[in-house]
Parts: sequence; C-alpha cells; structure tokens
Amino acid sequence: MAAGHGLFYPVLGFASCMVFIYMSFGGDVKVKLNFNKAPKLDFVERNGTQFVVNGKPFYINGWNSYWLMDHAVDEYTRYRVGSMLQAGSKMGLTVCRTWAFNDGTYNALQISPGVFNERVFQALDYVIAEARQNGIRLLLSLVNNLQAYGGKTQYVKWAWEEGIGLSASNDSFFFDPSIRDYFKHYIKTILTRKNTISGIRYKDDPTIFAWEIINEPRCITDASGDTLQDWLEEMSAFVKSIDKHHLVTVGLEGFYGPKSPKRLTVNPEEWASRLGADFIRNSQIPNIDFASVHIYPDQWFKKFAFEDKLKYLSKWMLSHIEDGDKELMKPVMFTEFGLSNLNKDFEPSQRDRFYRTIYDIIYKSAKKGGAGAGALIWQYLVEGMEEYNDDFGMVPWERPSLYSLVVRQSCRLARFEGVTQQQGSLKALCKQRQ
Repeated sequence: MAAGHGLFYPVLGFASCMVFIYMSFGGDVKVKLNFNKAPKLDFVERNGTQFVVNGKPFYINGWNSYWLMDHAVDEYTRYRVGSMLQAGSKMGLTVCRTWAFNDGTYNALQISPGVFNERVFQALDYVIAEARQNGIRLLLSLVNNLQAYGGKTQYVKWAWEEGIGLSASNDSFFFDPSIRDYFKHYIKTILTRKNTISGIRYKDDPTIFAWEIINEPRCITDASGDTLQDWLEEMSAFVKSIDKHHLVTVGLEGFYGPKSPKRLTVNPEEWASRLGADFIRNSQIPNIDFASVHIYPDQWFKKFAFEDKLKYLSKWMLSHIEDGDKELMKPVMFTEFGLSNLNKDFEPSQRDRFYRTIYDIIYKSAKKGGAGAGALIWQYLVEGMEEYNDDFGMVPWERPSLYSLVVRQSCRLARFEGVTQQQGSLKALCKQRQ
C-alpha cells in the first residue's frame, strides 16, 4: 500500500493557527461564483467497457487532490482549491478524485453519527461548484479504510462509545448492523444534499463523475472475502436506490482474492490474496459500474530495482484491462498511481518513465476501444502545502517534462472523444502542441 494516502494531518501548531484564524474571522463559507456561466456538463454513463458522454466515448486523464474539502473550509486556504482545479483544466484533465468525508477529526464533516458540520458541508458545496466552473468532474470517495480523516475506525469507535458495538475490531465496520446503519445514513445525507451555491442536489449534479464507496477496502479478519462482498453488495444497492444518475465504483487496490487463479501469477505476493478483497468478485457486483485499481509496485516490492518495477507495472495493468474486456465487461480505471521519491535509487526522471508507461497502456487500450478507461495521478498539490504532501505528491508545473507528458496524454485521449464538456479548451490546448 502506498504511503501517504491522505495519512498526513496538519501538525498541531498549524491546526491551532487555523482555529485562531477561524475564531477571528469565523462564519459560514460565503462564495460568489457565477454559476450560470459554468460549462454545461452531462452525466457520464457506461456502455459496455467504455465511459460515454452523450453516446460518445469518454477517456479520462485526471488526478487526486484528496484535500479539496478540507482546504475549502477556511477562507485563507480556499484559494488553493480554485488554483488546483484551474491548473487541472489547463492540463486538459477531466476528473479529480477527492474525499467527500471527514469523520470525527479536525474540520470534520460528520462530527458524530448523523451529526454534520454545516460549515464544512458548505465547503464541499464549494468544491463541487468550483469544479463545475472549471469543467472538471469529481470522483467522490465516501469513507476511508485507513484511519486518515476518521475512516472505518472512527465509525467503530462511535458504536463502541454508544455501547452498541459488536466488536472493537475496525473490521466490524463491515458486519455490525448499527455501523452499517450509520454509514447508510451518511450516504443518504451526502446524496440528497442540496448544494447551497448551485441549488442542485448532489444526486442530480453531473459535475460528480461517480461515487467511490470506500478507499482501499480490506477486511483481513475474513480472508474469504464474504464479509466485504456482502457489505459492498448492500452499500452499492443502497446508493443506486437513491441515485439513479451516477456511476458507482468500489475503490479497490486491485488484488486478486484467494479463489482467483491470478493470485499466484499477478498479485505482488501471497499476502495480497488474504486481505478480504477480490478484484474480480467485488467488481462483478451488478451495481458496481466500473472497476478501480491502484498502482504502487515500489510499495509492494521494496527490493525491486526500478526496471523490474516497470515490468511488473505493465503486467499488472494489462491483466486488469484484460479482466475488464473479458471477465467483467466493464471499464477499468486506475484511480491512483505514483512513484515514491523515498526509494533508494529514486531519480526524478524515473517518474517520467513510470507515468509514460501507464499512459501508453491506457492509450493503446483506448485506441482499440478497450476497457482501459483512464488513470488518476496520486497526488497533486499547489505551493505551500508541505504538511499535506507525501512521498508521491508534487506541484505539477514544477517539473516541465512531466507536465508536458500529462498534457500530451490529455490530447491523445481527446482524439477518441466526441464533443465533450471541455472540447473547446482541449482543442485550443492541443492545437498549441501541434
């Protein structure tokens, strides 16, 4: 698992400073966006192994900025949200993945089960409205398997504190009926939320590309996968019962389960089949519209040389695209990928090669109408965000060769699309490169 997947909190002194500024200036999130001038967006749908917009193929080049809602809460950091989304648009990126959760921690959206901070909710309203202004769609994740920003551990803690929890194990998030009810209430509140800026309910807003049920789910107390499978079936059906418009994905890392033959040939090592998740089985659930996969060979193989990591990367991606084409008949999105700068042999040029390999595989799949639907970089930030960075993060314009590589991918994928929400700006962007 990649280090840093939103694991970094502000240091205590920084948090205290934020509290002071809020106490000084306070108030709700008041934003003036000319929403009537926002680009027209249509819902992304699925047709077999492809995403489509108005019946035309839609291939995704995008990124992760998990921190958007958190930074939209306070006026003095809110500008970073617009800066990041504008930068993404200028690179021709079309989807940003970000957290639509913060449970019981600093700047919590959900303070306790069913109790929400309206000020933070207005920050999420702002993120969605600002994304629309920039022609960016959002992949919104609803809970974390990890402890960062609360996660399933916080839900279990709440149940335990109320004296109704069945188990202190954080995997009880998946099987405790009371905790399931907590999470369903959360889902319903998010999906039916009316945006205070746009006036559109989240479930009716095409700015949202899709819902991701949980970031990197693992249920190690049941390696058979039955517990997680049951939970995913219930939660994906619940989302669809409220929201008929949006696509839904799991949020998987992509490991093959104990009954899959690929556990021996494609999984990094034997441990990967014992995590309670199964790429094929989980992704086959009828209410799951597309499969999600993460790419971190340098975290899975600490002793591999860079060239070996590149070889494995290709094998990993091609295996999952093949599954999308032949087994699942659904699109496959690589929703996180990155290369750590803490690797012993790390050189900045390695990221160029790593990204290019990923982009080329996506491009080749798209060229033949295959299931490789897109990839999202982990992660992008803007200047002055060191406390939110990890060993994968970067400010995109600080390395011109990488920036150029990303723009090139946006333009390559745009050739396969019809008229999309960004066609005008993409045309202008790509014309400059000819």
